[in-house]
This record gives sequence, structure tokens and C-alpha cells, in this order.
Amino acid sequence: MFGEHELKTQFIRIADKKIHLLEEKGGIIRYRRENVEKLIKNSGEKLKVLPSPALGYGVRLLMVKFKEPLVIPPRDSITGFVEAPVEIDVKVGDLTIDHFIVGKEKYALYGTLEAGVICRYHVSSFYTEEPESIGMAKLIVSNPSPEWKSLERVVIPIRGTSMYYESTKAYYPLLVVTIKNHNPEVNNTGKPPKEGLSAVGEGLSLPNFLMRW
Repeated sequence: MFGEHELKTQFIRIADKKIHLLEEKGGIIRYRRENVEKLIKNSGEKLKVLPSPALGYGVRLLMVKFKEPLVIPPRDSITGFVEAPVEIDVKVGDLTIDHFIVGKEKYALYGTLEAGVICRYHVSSFYTEEPESIGMAKLIVSNPSPEWKSLERVVIPIRGTSMYYESTKAYYPLLVVTIKNHNPEVNNTGKPPKEGLSAVGEGLSLPNFLMRW
């Protein structure tokens, strides 16, 4: 699924979508996906199917609500995974020839009607072991305070983020959530969540995001 594919007759399945490559005369490859169709002159390059952050209509934040809120003891932490939506970039060389969304596309308002922002929205359990999902994020949730803390959701800065992948899974960078007071602070570290993954982007940290609401 993710990674490089030969430009030859084949099907490439990505979750609920399917890409069809068809060899034609003169070194031409016909690319089809639903109502998208392109003709590619085969020069020996490979087709790259890469994960992309779930920006949708141009949002900068992804809000993941936990099915079961986390409760963390004082001066303790918990590490786990959440499922997260991703989008797909299809490239030849450095040129994007197709971009699409897999799964259902949902949005929600984060904050108040007067000062809030629209963000991508997803509901997920918090898993202590990596789930079987096409897209996910690894979280380290830390409570350095002397009090018990609860966390019901995480709001992740995703515009400009790097992404990581292996053949069947896509990952957001490692996320560190620190609950200092009443406002959790989210750090998109830019770092891979585990070893052995391929990278899309430079792996740079994004500015921390303070969850005020």
C-alpha cells in the first residue's frame, strides 16, 4: 500500500479506495481512481503512495476524542495509541498527481462560537498497544502535578507536520501531552513514534498547542 510501486498494470488498494494502473502503447500508463484519470509517460520512475495529514478543507488542528477518558495519577504518565484519520498523496517524482481522503470525513468546532476553530474530528479508544488501523498517533500523556488529572480528548497541531509510514500503516509524529494545570499542552515532536519507519517531511517539531477549552 504505502511506498513505491512499479508503473505497470496492477491494482493498488488503500483502505476503501482502489488505484488501477493500466499499461498502454508508447510507454503510457493510465492512472484511474474513481472519477480521476491521468496519463503518465513511463520514464522508469515509480509511483509513490504516501500518507498526508488530515487537513481536509484546510484545517490546522485534529481533535481526537477518547471513547473512555484517561485518568492519570499525580506525577505519573501513560503511553498509548489513538486511531487518527489520514489522507493520501500519490506522486510521480516530486509531483502530486492525486490526493484523496480515506474513510469518513468529520469536522467539529473546538472552542466557543465566538473564538473557536473548525478542526478535523475523530473518536477513538486509547490503546496501550498499537491497534490495527491505517492511521494512528502515539501519545505520551504526562501529569507532573501533585493532583489527579483527567483527559477526554487531545487536539493536535497537524498543518506542516511530517508523517511516517510502513507498508500498511501511517503514523503522526510522537505526541507529548503535558497536563500542568487545567490546560493540557500538546507537543507534536516531529519525531517518529517508533524505529524502522519511512518519513514524509523533515521531522521538525511544531509549536506547542495549549488546549484552553
